[in-house]
This record gives sequence, C-alpha cells and structure tokens, in this order.
Amino acid sequence: MAEEGVVSAQTARPRKVRLGDLLITHGVITQEQLDSALVSQKKTGRKLGRELIESGFLTENRLADFLSKQLNIPVIDLAQFPLNEAVIRRLPETYSRRYRVIALEDNPDSMLIGMADPTDIFAYDELSRVIGKTLALAIVREGELMPAIDRYFRRSAEITGLAQELGTGLAPTAAEKASADAAAGDLNDAPVVKFLQSLLEDALQVGASDIHIEPEEKSLRIRLRQDGVLHVQTTTDPRVAVPLLSRLKLMAGLDISEKRLPQDGRFHFKARNREIDVRLSTVPVQFGESAVMRILNQNSGLIGLDQIGMPPRLVERFRRLIHTPNGMVLVTGPTGSGKTTTLYSALSDINTPDVKILTVEDPVEFRLPGICQVQANPKIDLTFARILRTFLRQDPDVILVGEMRDQETVEIGLRAAITGHFVLSSLHTNDAISTIVRLIDMGAEPYLMAAALRGVLAQRLIRKVCESCSEKHVLDDREKALVEACLGVTALAIPFKRGKGCNVCGQSGYHGRIAVYELLEVDGELTRLLQQGKTMEFATAAKLKPTYHSLRKNGLALAAAGRTSAEQIVRLTYGMDG
Repeated sequence: MAEEGVVSAQTARPRKVRLGDLLITHGVITQEQLDSALVSQKKTGRKLGRELIESGFLTENRLADFLSKQLNIPVIDLAQFPLNEAVIRRLPETYSRRYRVIALEDNPDSMLIGMADPTDIFAYDELSRVIGKTLALAIVREGELMPAIDRYFRRSAEITGLAQELGTGLAPTAAEKASADAAAGDLNDAPVVKFLQSLLEDALQVGASDIHIEPEEKSLRIRLRQDGVLHVQTTTDPRVAVPLLSRLKLMAGLDISEKRLPQDGRFHFKARNREIDVRLSTVPVQFGESAVMRILNQNSGLIGLDQIGMPPRLVERFRRLIHTPNGMVLVTGPTGSGKTTTLYSALSDINTPDVKILTVEDPVEFRLPGICQVQANPKIDLTFARILRTFLRQDPDVILVGEMRDQETVEIGLRAAITGHFVLSSLHTNDAISTIVRLIDMGAEPYLMAAALRGVLAQRLIRKVCESCSEKHVLDDREKALVEACLGVTALAIPFKRGKGCNVCGQSGYHGRIAVYELLEVDGELTRLLQQGKTMEFATAAKLKPTYHSLRKNGLALAAAGRTSAEQIVRLTYGMDG
C-alpha cells in the first residue's frame, strides 16, 4: 500500500549497484539478454532498465519488485497514491523529466520522492542539492511516472497568464493593430506567439486530438478534446481572439482579411521531438470566428491493420475485401470516429511496388510513401469529381477518395469500381446497413451499387475503462435487458467493469479509447436485392447474415471483456437497431 511505502521509505543514500550484474546474479535475465539490451541501449540512449523492458526481457512490475527487495525501498502505485500538485511542483519540471522522478510528500525535514531508477546515484546527489533536504526514496513505475509528470506539469497557469497579459495589453484598437502586425509577420516575439506555442504544447502533452477556440460575447473560451470529451482549458478576454485567429490564419496560409466565410488550412510545428501537423478550420459565428485545430501526429500516421484494434477475425475478412482487384469498399462513421486511420491502414496493407495507388483528399492528413496523393482545392475548381476523372487516365490500380461528398463524386467512384479499379472511400452514416440508403439519397443508382459495392465497415471510438481503477459493475435494468437481448446470455453471468476513478484517468474512470466495428459484406443475395432497389429487404437480409454483427453486439462484447463499460455502449448505440 502507498501509506506503508511512505512509512518505510529509505532515507539513506542508496548504494551504487550495477543493475545488469544484479539481474543476472539473481537469474532475472540471462547474459545474452543483457548483451542484446546493451547493444540496443547504445542506439536509443535509454536507461538499461527501460531497455530491458522495451526489449521484452522483463516486465516493469517485475523490475520494480526486484529492486524493491534488493534495495529495501518500497514500491508506490501512482494511480492510487494521493498526489498533490503543489508538492509535485516543488521539484522543477526539468529535473523531474531528466531524472525520471516525482515529488510525493514534502515533510519539514525530508522529501519523499519516487524514482524510476533508484540506482542512479548521480540523480540522487543532484536532487538532494536542488531540494536542500534529506531525500526519502520510493520506487515508481516509469509507465505511470511519465504520464503523471505530463498531467501535473501542464501549462495551464502559463496559458492563463499569457492570455491575461495579451488581453490586458490590447485595447479594442490595439487588437486590430495586432491583426495587422500578424499580416506583416511581425509577431515573432509577441505574447500571442508564446500563447499559441504553449497552447499547442499543452494539448500535445495531454494527448488532445483537437483544440477549440470559441469566441463569446464577453469571453474567449478554449477547450481541448481528450479521449473524445471536451474539457475547458482556459477562458480569457474576448479581445485575444482577433490577434490569435490572425496568427493562426497566417501560419496556415489563409486570408486573414476574410472573416465572413469559412476557411480551411494546415500548418506544421515541432514539439517534444515530434513532427506535428495541425489542420485548421475557421467558421464565422455570432461574436467573431470560431476555430478548431486538429492535431495530426506524423510519427503515428501509418499504422498496420493488425495494430488499429480490429479483432483478428474481422481483420482477416476486411483484408480479403481490400485485396480484391476491383469494386468499392466504404468506411463509415461520424467525424472523429477514426475512419482516416482505418483507410490509411488499408492503404499500407495494399501498398506494394507493383500496385499504383492514387488518393484525392481534402486535406491530405498524412504523407504516405510510395503513394501519389492529391489535395483537392475547390477555389481553383480542383474538385473531387474533377480529380477522379483525371485519375482514370493515370492507369491506377487503387483509388482512395477521402470522402463521398456529392452525387458526381459518388457516381464517378462507382463507375471506376466497375471498370477494373479498386476504390476505397469514407462516408458519414450511423451504421453499415444505412450506408445503402445514404448513397441512394445522394443520387447513386442501385444497379451501380450492386455492381460495385463489395463491403462496408462502420466504426466508432469509445472510451476504455481505466485499467488502474477498474472494478466490478452491476448493470442497471436497462443495461441488463440490452445485454440479454443482444448477446443472448444472462447479464449476471458476465463480470462487467467500470472505473471508480484514480490519478491515471483524472478520476473519470476512463483512460484512452478503443474502436468498435461492424462489417457488412455484400454477397450474391444482397447484390440481387440492391439491383431490384429493395432497400428494406436488403436491410432485413443483411441483419440475418451469420457473419454480420452489429456495432451494439460487438460493443457489448468489448464491455463483457472489461475493455469498456456497458454505459458507453448504451450511449453509443442509442436509436440503433440491435
């Protein structure tokens, strides 16, 4: 327990040990594993303990328990320990990150600190000098430590301070002048630049996917979307909006004088040794312009099908569909459901030197090697439909259409799919079966869909139960009825879980997100119904297919496995058929 660890924490200077030799002596690793880790360490620069864990030679828990026993230092679970932000900040962030430590308790004569590597004597001596107190040591797992440092050393106070400084220094006319200065590119040292840099780095630090800048009558509200949920970052003076939006437009190559029409652009920046692209969208609202920045991490843009969280059997079926020589496969879901990630994963699976792949996107979110990507630009009449018509003269094998947006694009895509090309695209629909009705509503001919459509993958992103604080959960009557109707088993027989809240998940009970899918394969029977335009019969027949499992059923299977909560699935599938 954390309290027991605090009582018995070591206050003497730790003895110097050679971690590798110690692990070998006690049979935790072999000499060959140590040699391999040392070779890798020279390339990565990581600590030996971390290298052994990353190489799979031992687990983080085993290393922590081993060091605890050998050095007589307690292990503290940061997920459950009562962390105090004021205490944590007693140790400067640079030292916490450099030496992988965190301040846990500040007593009159000593400070309890958690170390990922308690054998680091140099770190101990340096921290003693900086803190000026006797140090009591405890071991913390690095996998818990670094996220905690990210959470508690956020730039919230800095952002609020910069926003206040910016707002205080801007009279109404000064705000317009700042906008003009932005046009001249004369804001390199201005508070607005520091404010924007801090805002972007804070969003990156907490894993936010989007930054929302929302002007209101008497304030400017900035919110971050984390794990699909919006959280207020700061609320500041509305005068900050003018120079901030001007600077963003300048960075994204937009027209800063145009405030009456929506605009879209992107810009690039580097933070924390990561290459980041930001997609910017602005729209005029009642009290100015609202902007949303979507953060695109270029280092994680290309993920294989086996890594996106799709069940293995579904991966096998989906892979079979995308490797057909012609036809169309659609990926559907609302905005922010991970469609682009799935499409890019499919492309990476198809992409070989003997396959010509062309994409038309708006915007091009990630650069893919070996693939010709075209950015649509409606301002110069470079539309999806026009690019698609040109693509057919470029001798492609595979065509990716970022989104089916209008009747002309749908029709050209379908015709390309029945003339020897394989077409991948996305569409905004609630589920796989309703995709047919949506395409007909957009003007697609049923006979074209019957000839072209091979399958539809619908997906959503749902919140994961926090593994650090998950506990058994008894379903309410509505959830029980849903489980029993959908899975055909008694709800009491399944150990459903939910998170009670801890330091890791910010007391929310959820940490991270996972995708839930449904795949509809269009076979001979469904093709005949499509040809005849029988959409109701098509939907009924599709649901009866033994290989078809709805979003609700697949989602409840994830809940039954403890990956998410039944509450999340009820919310996700509200209004859908089982």
